[in-house]
Amino acid sequence: MANKVYGYVRVSTRDQNEHRQLIELQAFGVDRKNIYMDKMSGKDFNRPSYQRLVHRRLKSGDLLVVKSIDRLGRNYEEILNEWKYISKRLGADIKILDMPLLDTRRSNDLIGTLISDIVLQLLSFVAQNERENIRQRQAEGIAAAKARGVRFGRPPAVIPEDFPEIYELWRAKEITPQEARELSGLKYHTFYKTCRKLTAEYEARLAQPPVPEH
Repeated sequence: MANKVYGYVRVSTRDQNEHRQLIELQAFGVDRKNIYMDKMSGKDFNRPSYQRLVHRRLKSGDLLVVKSIDRLGRNYEEILNEWKYISKRLGADIKILDMPLLDTRRSNDLIGTLISDIVLQLLSFVAQNERENIRQRQAEGIAAAKARGVRFGRPPAVIPEDFPEIYELWRAKEITPQEARELSGLKYHTFYKTCRKLTAEYEARLAQPPVPEH
């Protein structure tokens, strides 16, 4: 039986446009039924279609075609491991369409293998360096924002000025909890958290000894 040609497409959930990848794979000669696609982040390789393709379909002598290396994944250390697994363990070939040097069919000689390994290692170094630069810029940006007084996280809930009156009505059972929440405009947990705070303040005042009259 002739060796098969498979294609792999990945788009993130925020970027649903997979058509260009599909067009280029089919133009190369990949049959549409042999193209596997994931709509997931490329942070790791725990993707259902990728796992099904590599671990159930791809055999020795087959060819895996991907438009670009970042469609395969974003973690270049894991890309290196997957590349070695597919090409060495499975004995299948890999071709990256927009980077002709990354084509294991050309790597059957020593020079071809050396060039492919150098390109992968270089990509891994550049990607890792860029990730570290991004983290550093993020840390510097956060530090600068904090220095300007910017606060991160959810903004605190705004407690209405008439909440004590609403609380008293609810405590006296003159209105239901749902009516009290609707009047206050607070969410369930914020409402009861604020009520507990008022109750604690009320009980603390009761526990204080009376001020002696002069």
